[in-house]
Amino acid sequence: MKPIMIILAALTLLPALTLTAATAVAEPAEPRSSLDWKPCPAGDDDKSGLECASLDVPVDWSKPEGRKITLQLGRLPSTDPEPEGSLLVAYGGPGGPGLAITRQTPESWDELRQRMDLITWDTRGYGQQFGGTSTGLDCNWSRNPIPNLPRDAAEFGRLARVNLGIAFACRSRDAEFFDHLSSADQARDMEAIRIALGETKLNFYGASYAGLYGQAYARLFPDRVRTLVLDGTFPHAVKDWDAELIAHAKRNETTIGRFFDWCGQDQTCALHGGNVERTWQRLVRKADRTPLVGTRGEETYHYNGTDLRGLALGLARQKDWTELADAIRDAGRGDASGFIPAKPQSPYPDIPTGITECTDIPRATTYGELTAAAKRVGRVAPNTGSVGTMVANTLQCVGWPTPLTNPPAPLPDGLPPLLGAGAWDEFDAIEPVLDQVPGSGSIFHDDSGHTLYQFNECARTLINRYVTDLEVPDRDTIC
Repeated sequence: MKPIMIILAALTLLPALTLTAATAVAEPAEPRSSLDWKPCPAGDDDKSGLECASLDVPVDWSKPEGRKITLQLGRLPSTDPEPEGSLLVAYGGPGGPGLAITRQTPESWDELRQRMDLITWDTRGYGQQFGGTSTGLDCNWSRNPIPNLPRDAAEFGRLARVNLGIAFACRSRDAEFFDHLSSADQARDMEAIRIALGETKLNFYGASYAGLYGQAYARLFPDRVRTLVLDGTFPHAVKDWDAELIAHAKRNETTIGRFFDWCGQDQTCALHGGNVERTWQRLVRKADRTPLVGTRGEETYHYNGTDLRGLALGLARQKDWTELADAIRDAGRGDASGFIPAKPQSPYPDIPTGITECTDIPRATTYGELTAAAKRVGRVAPNTGSVGTMVANTLQCVGWPTPLTNPPAPLPDGLPPLLGAGAWDEFDAIEPVLDQVPGSGSIFHDDSGHTLYQFNECARTLINRYVTDLEVPDRDTIC
């Protein structure tokens, strides 16, 4: 989107200006909310006290007077009759329903609500199938197994055609909406929410994928940021995306390396006493030659080396080390059943239909480009390869009909200090973003897990102090 279009889109939502007789100089009116808050329609068992309001925004922010969609907002009011402002919250996904998730855990915001309103919303496009109540895209959203890396240009072409078919089924129903679900579109919605709230600046907490919404907002509206929390997310506001791919692969290698180290030290590990890393690499090569068979009930699954790497990385990340060691031992004997996920909605490593992701994350456009990227990450991650990185996760975007509309880009100068938070993998991931903003802080939980605010009281307290009092924790603060 051209900068002038962004400016025009924002200006259409700015509060009216007033003229004083004495000076005849335009001054901003006192900020005030234009939202009509009412009790949310909910079941009898909902005791959260969530209030609801709706806000119409353009489908395409470059056409502010064009077609509109409706965002549904939720508010947990401050327990202080004169709140100091509000915190806007998004739970990631993409597509996590803000209203429903907030209803499930309203107590986690109790401390913050002593001084501020808690605001959330159901993000555009992700409607009823996700439990969302904002305008949704009519699409058969599904999770799909991550494709294997194509072995040649012909396979790359076939993959592109398959992906195009998946995308076409959704895009043909509403091409304009389909093309405007990027994190930058979500960020512009956030700016509209800020203005509708009557807030002069934004406080934002973004968990998981919603951290990309926050990074996009910081790029588009740097002078409107008061506080911005990136919890359990990954970097998008970076200059060198290839360097980030390498860094991501190294983080994955560190993750499975923790399992190797544990197995070498703990006698309860089924592989203790041997060279666990070598055993693992030998198993992956074996599965690549002939997929290994796993069974559960009447279902039979076949796992190649890429499948095993993806499933093992998930177990290692969750710290299910005993389970992983048993699975490797049994697979070496010919039975890969231990790799079948406990809740096999998909028995293979999978990812959701990537309508947002394919507009945010760069993907290969040629077979040569893809294989070069895979080789680069493979050199630094011999045990995990490209699995779990955007090299593999964007294979679903090869051949996508919508271009990369929100590419990675560094943050501008002048932002106030940001706050990053995360456990293993996630803590290190966000550092390249924090490094760009002097004075930024970070919170580290030295264990497995995904996001901290909901599950770590220490982190929650520090995040609340940052949002309310601008008290920035030191870098690498341990919780």
